[in-house]
Amino acid sequence: MTEPQFQILVWLSYRIAATFALGLPLFLLIWAKRSNSRSIDRLLSIYWKVSSLYAINLLFLSVESQLGQLISLVAPILMVSSIWFWFDLNQEIDEMPAHKPIALTTRIWRWTLTFWSLLNTGLHLFSWRCLNSINENYCDTWREIPFNSFITTKTIIKFVLDGNWSIGFATFFAYLALVFYLIGLLQWLLIQLPKNGRFAGKF
Repeated sequence: MTEPQFQILVWLSYRIAATFALGLPLFLLIWAKRSNSRSIDRLLSIYWKVSSLYAINLLFLSVESQLGQLISLVAPILMVSSIWFWFDLNQEIDEMPAHKPIALTTRIWRWTLTFWSLLNTGLHLFSWRCLNSINENYCDTWREIPFNSFITTKTIIKFVLDGNWSIGFATFFAYLALVFYLIGLLQWLLIQLPKNGRFAGKF
């Protein structure tokens, strides 16, 4: 694969993420709450807890941290796992009428997110050297969009609050968010999972 082809696929991955990892699940969550679809509401609530790791990953990538490459590989896998793992929610969604719009949209979203995770994993395996060094070929492509977001955030904060969003601040918040995320994940793995298994009631 040439570098321009790799760049196109990475940009495609980010665009799919913006649509199906952020935009559509937010719309689905609001839709589920308004239509009182409790199983989908519960599924989306769990998804948003898990997917916050992807936002943390963008923070790390924006400051050229090598840790961002690893999280960028792991986060989509956890996100997809969070929407297929639950025995009770899967059963309830499968039992919904196929023609019901919110059920159909949820099924399309889950499969598209799964495709995105496979694409993202394949691209990271292709550029696996970035996991060891951020100076390898293809690594700049992964950091381009997060760095542009960093510049945009810096400009907004400067304009609105007259503050300075620096690399130091971004790095601090990234590590702080990661620590809280890992604490929550460990608490669930060690306490809730052994107690409740694949039932989402006490996630």
